[in-house]
Amino acid sequence: MPVTMSSMSVDVLLPMLKNLIELLRKASAFAEAKKLEAGVIENSRLAPDMFALKRQIQLTCDFAKNSVARLAGVEPPRFEDNEETLAQLQDRVKRTIDYVQGVDRKKLDGSETRHLSVALRTRTLEIDGLPFLQKWVLPNFFFHLTTTYALLRHNGVEVGKQDFLGGV
Repeated sequence: MPVTMSSMSVDVLLPMLKNLIELLRKASAFAEAKKLEAGVIENSRLAPDMFALKRQIQLTCDFAKNSVARLAGVEPPRFEDNEETLAQLQDRVKRTIDYVQGVDRKKLDGSETRHLSVALRTRTLEIDGLPFLQKWVLPNFFFHLTTTYALLRHNGVEVGKQDFLGGV
C-alpha cells in the first residue's frame, strides 16, 4: 500500500478520534459513579497556565478537521467552542469524525506540495502540505490528545495505554 497524504492524515487521525470517544465515555461513567459536580473533569488542568480538558478536546478536534480541510484545499467547518459537558464534548468529537471521514481523499492525495498559509495567534505559518502534516498537524494533534488522556488519568478515570492506542 503506498503512503499517501490521506493515509498519513485521515487514517491516523480517525482511529485516535474514535479512541477519544471511548476515553470520554469512561470519563462520563466515572463522573457519574463518583457523583462529581458538573464541570469538575471538564475544567480540570494539569497546571494553572495550561488549557482545561474541554479546551484540549476542542483543539484536538480542530487540528484534525481544520488540517484535513486545508490539505484538501477546502474551507473547514467552524465549530463554536461552547461545550461544557462531557456529553457535548463527545458530540464534538463525533462531528469531527464525520467531517474527517467525509473529506474527498482525492483532494488530499497530492497535497504534499500544496502551499498553505495558516494564520496563527502571533504569525502566519507559510508551509507546504507534507511538512505541515509532519511538523505541525500530527505533533499538535497528539499533544492535545495526550494531554486529554493525562488529565483523565490525573482525575482518577481508569484508562490505560490500550485505551489511548485502541485496537492496534
